[in-house]
Amino acid sequence: MQPRDGVRAGLPGWVPPAVRHYIEHVEGGAPIRVLARRSAVHASTVLRQVRQLESRRDDPLVDAGLKRLSQCFGSDISEENEMTHHDRHGPRPEAGGEEAEALRVLRRMAEPGAVLAVAAEMAVAAVMREAEGGAAQRLARLDRSLAETLALRGWIAARGETGRVARYRITAKGRAALRAAMPAPPEPGFAEAQAGFAAAPQGARAITNEGPLTLLARRRDRDGRPFLARELVTAGERLREDFELAQIGPRVTQDWSRYLTGGCEGGRGGGAPSGARGRLAAALSDLGPGLGDVALRCCCYLEGMEVLERRMGWSARSGKIVLRIALERLRRHYDGMSGGDMIG
Repeated sequence: MQPRDGVRAGLPGWVPPAVRHYIEHVEGGAPIRVLARRSAVHASTVLRQVRQLESRRDDPLVDAGLKRLSQCFGSDISEENEMTHHDRHGPRPEAGGEEAEALRVLRRMAEPGAVLAVAAEMAVAAVMREAEGGAAQRLARLDRSLAETLALRGWIAARGETGRVARYRITAKGRAALRAAMPAPPEPGFAEAQAGFAAAPQGARAITNEGPLTLLARRRDRDGRPFLARELVTAGERLREDFELAQIGPRVTQDWSRYLTGGCEGGRGGGAPSGARGRLAAALSDLGPGLGDVALRCCCYLEGMEVLERRMGWSARSGKIVLRIALERLRRHYDGMSGGDMIG
């Protein structure tokens, strides 16, 4: 398809204007002045955008992302040949799910010490953080194509030299996108949980720098050992990742309050959902009301200890003890899973 002014279609809607101008000029040969007139900006603005993108091609994610967009740039994805586009490039992901996945990754990257690591030969990337004793703790996993999208949107940027394994941190622009995506505070209670991760209960932190597990992992007991062992933190993070993955994609009517104290009776209920949602349901069912309540509130909704203790009517400093018991049970649950995988 060849629209007016010689600019072809085919780029996804999320592509920033600067990246769109670069692709249309370099790959499509569209004149700078034509692009500037279409976007109602000065020609020098478009020229500067093109030069800046060219200078960023040393970044492996930016370079790979531009190459990927160049391949689909000339494609006609109008309604008339949408089936052909699906055959050639695969089905287009739902926009809502793609945005939710991006925000899921940004939430983890906003945590202290978090970096996105990606190797040149790998099709996946991971958000990592250095844990106690220098061990690497994985916070999230994502497709490389999503990492390229985050880099092209300016939400992440390379940290230092990009060698065999490139490392990225969230940018000010990425934090701004995360803040803009924050919903209005919901009403009290867990009835909103079925609407997705964004609808966290009152008192929970939708976007937080440090969750309860991170804070408690730094504390020491009277013998000088970490209050939460590394394997307990890993179990809690595994539950949280499955929780976030379960909210991505088409809206579902799963109400996690059925696993909470005062909610519906525990148990797996009708059907056995697969993937992240199934793993989450199995873990909460194994914990049961009470421990499942604590794990869901602290690990998934990131509810702080004081809020939890007040909500549950417990004495001060008792919440962290119950949380540790819940994490011990959760760790045993995951240890008992044969071939269990964190991502589904």
